[in-house]
Amino acid sequence: MSQPPLHLKLRVNDEEHHVSTPPHATLLETLREDLELTGTKHGCELGECGACAVLVDGSPLLSCLTLSRECEGKSVETIEGVAGDSSELHPLQEAFADLGGSQCGYCTSGLILTAKSLVENNDDPSRATIAEALSGNICRCTGYLQVLDAVEKAVQVLKDRRLSEPGAA
Repeated sequence: MSQPPLHLKLRVNDEEHHVSTPPHATLLETLREDLELTGTKHGCELGECGACAVLVDGSPLLSCLTLSRECEGKSVETIEGVAGDSSELHPLQEAFADLGGSQCGYCTSGLILTAKSLVENNDDPSRATIAEALSGNICRCTGYLQVLDAVEKAVQVLKDRRLSEPGAA
């Protein structure tokens, strides 16, 4: 006997969405299949690769292990929302592109979102801190050096922006 669908109100990338989904649907399934936000990738579906990472209330979360219903009333951010309303790329997206931080691109959205959480909570992370923060994200192409370089570059760009703001010390 199947269970009736749940009717959820999800806030994704600063927009409210109403979805009707099975009670067992993961956030990954809801994002990709119901909301057509395909930047979040199906990877291992075991919580081991990080390709499905999104931000929930600003913290990285593996969407393949999270039920959609657990995210009602929370703010979800996917790769499609990283730049916000800006027509420009986020410094992390720019740095990944400029420094070869992504090759095949499959892991990139999870890496960028995980790194975004880090740089929003630590304005001067060391390379070791960056590596530790990204340790749950597997990349089979880059060898990670370009990923670490890209995050360091983005940290510097963000730091320079803060210092150039009016009233910055």
